[in-house]
Order: sequence, then structure tokens, then C-alpha cells
Amino acid sequence: MTLSLSQKILIKEILALKKKKKAIILAHNYQRPEIYHVADAIGDSLNLCDLATRSKAKNIIFCGVNFMAESAAILNPNKKVYIPALDAGCALAETVDVKGLREFKKKYPNAATVCYINSTADVKAECDTICTSSNAIQIVKALPNKEVIMLPDKNLAKFVAGQVKDKKIIAWEGVCPIHQNITPAMLKKAKKDNPGAKLIIHPECATNVLEMADFIGSTSKMAEFARNDKSKKFIVVTECGMINKMKEDAPEKEFFTVCNLCYDMKKITLERVLRSLRYNQYEVKVDEKVAKKARKAFERMYELMKLKS
Repeated sequence: MTLSLSQKILIKEILALKKKKKAIILAHNYQRPEIYHVADAIGDSLNLCDLATRSKAKNIIFCGVNFMAESAAILNPNKKVYIPALDAGCALAETVDVKGLREFKKKYPNAATVCYINSTADVKAECDTICTSSNAIQIVKALPNKEVIMLPDKNLAKFVAGQVKDKKIIAWEGVCPIHQNITPAMLKKAKKDNPGAKLIIHPECATNVLEMADFIGSTSKMAEFARNDKSKKFIVVTECGMINKMKEDAPEKEFFTVCNLCYDMKKITLERVLRSLRYNQYEVKVDEKVAKKARKAFERMYELMKLKS
């Protein structure tokens, strides 16, 4: 992308202040493309949280939505985590609350509860383990339980159920509106307009959309597939900002998109990043009791990832 003069000035200020404060800036794949110019790392939510734990920086600016910054704070109790836009929420995460989850769990006393990382800290604290869109199948396979509650995304749960036939997957009825509102008709038109392009789709999309995919995966896995696949044309089916970094990483290839915008992701701007750095604005704090329980769920996920599936 071509940066404006004002953006270049802001980027220069942010980079200088970041160095002075010994901070790191982490940016999700769905962020505005100008944010990439100040980020130390760009990736999916778990990838960024892992990077935060390995970093020696004591101050973390998380350019994403609230549940991502909360996860970073949970995994990094001795570091300060800031989010540039306090109102950057997640419609999917908001489909489940602690009271409702506790009542739901009572119906299935033998089931393990697997919480998608796209959920709030207090919901994570109520779950046995956590999964991401890249490791959900592996996590469910590794669990000893024959019944597994998956929340909050029913589309991800259905996708996992299709891959893990020997277990009963019980889905919470939440969806991400960004992905749910993508339809097969939209994909058919995109295929017609871009013959020969491969469809790479995020698993938060509905089943009838996933059935059309050449590849299904998390944002990081989608990017990896596009870089390594021999095809030269791809239709990327997820949030609209995803193709910006993909174009940068593989400029010799063509990328098209069927998408919807996540306006919460786009609330992060260079101006807000600079304010967050300058004034230590919007520190993300998680109640220690909640954080401790949620951390155990994360630890269980890492244990399960080491097991052979």
C-alpha cells in the first residue's frame, strides 16, 4: 500500500517511542495494512500470544480485539498489555456468558468443555481446555472424553465433528457474523469471475460454504497455504483485511476475496497506537482468580498439542 505523509510521520513516531519504551507491538492478520509497518509480529491470536510470552519486552501493545489482548495478559502475568481501542469487541465472543455456559454444561456431565480462543477470559476460566481454528481437530482428538462441548462457534464445531467421527460434538449456538454472512452464491460468483482460482476458507464459515473449499484453515494456515501452493490465483474467504498481508508475502500471485469487514478490528489506528504507547493507555487487566483458571485451560491445550492425535 502507498502510505500518506501523515501516516509516515505517525509510523516514525511510533517506532521511536516503541524503542524508547522497550515495547513490542503485535498485530492480528485482520488489522489495517498501515499497522503492519509498526508491528514486531503479525499473525493469528494464539501465535501472537505465544510470541508475547517469548519476548523480553515488559510492555505489549496488542493490535486486535479484546479477547486477544486478554489472552496475552493471562499468559503474561508479569507484563503489561495494552489495547489501543478499548471498544474493540468480538460479536462471536459475546454470544456466550458464564451463567449460560454453566447451565449448558450441567446437561452434559461427561463432556469435556473446549473453548475457542475467541472468547472472553471469564468464559475461558469455565472450560477444561482451549482450542484455536488451527489446532481444534488435534485438541478434540487428544481428549479422552467421548463427548465434547465446543463453544462459542457452531460452525467450527461442525467442521471438527466432520473430521472426528468417533466423538459426539455438542455445539454452542454462536457464530461470527463476519463469516456467517458469506454464502455459497457469493463464492460461485467469485469462481466464475476468477476462473482457476483456489478457494481458501476460514472454518468459522457455514458448512455449505466450507464444502466448496480447496483449503480450510486459520488465518496463519491460509497464508501459509497460499505461499506454498503452486497455484497462482486464490480467493480468500474470511475478513476483508486478510489479503493485504498475503499480497505482500506473495506479490507474484493474485488474490481475490469474498469477505465482510470486521469493524472492531479496524478500530485500531496509528493514532490510537501512538496514544496507547505515549500514555500507557488502556491496560488490559484480568482478575487474578479468573486469570489463574484460564491459564490452566491454556496449559491443558499445550499439553494436548504434544500428544499424538
